[in-house]
Parts: sequence; C-alpha cells; structure tokens
Amino acid sequence: MSFRFYTDAVSRASRAFAAGTFITGLLLMGFGTIILALPEMFAFLAAAVFFIAGLGCTITAVKIFLAMRKMKNTDSDDSQNYRVNVRIHTDDE
Repeated sequence: MSFRFYTDAVSRASRAFAAGTFITGLLLMGFGTIILALPEMFAFLAAAVFFIAGLGCTITAVKIFLAMRKMKNTDSDDSQNYRVNVRIHTDDE
C-alpha cells in the first residue's frame, strides 16, 4: 500500500512549471544563437530603440519648455488675471 502525501494538483502544477521552464530555456537558447549569428542586426535594433527613446525624451522636454514659456508669458502679462471673480469678505467687528 502506497501513501500519497500530495494531490494531483501538485503533480499538474509541477508539470506545468517544468513545461514553462523547458520552453523558456529553448527560447533563450534560440535567442542566444540568433544573436551569435547576426550581431549586426541586433546592434542595429538596439541602436534604433535607443534613438527612438531619445527622440521621445527630447520631444517631451521641448513640450515642457514651451509650456513653461507660455505660462511665464501669461503670468507676466497680468498678475491679477486669476483673481477676476474673487471677492474676499472680512468681518470688521
């Protein structure tokens, strides 16, 4: 008579984990082989990713600079512009 200290769920989970690990290992080995065979292509792809990221950062920075410049110009035109409809009431008692 054999005793089983685990259920079938543990067996299924361990098989699923082993299958996922096996597939991940095969994918990593395949990517490594492709990178070894075609290093120029991957260097070009990495350079393209960095260039696009740099372009995005530059565009965002220019937008921020322009927004700050516009905000500064509106502040210098009329400093009371944001208080048009504001009335402050105080009690004189």
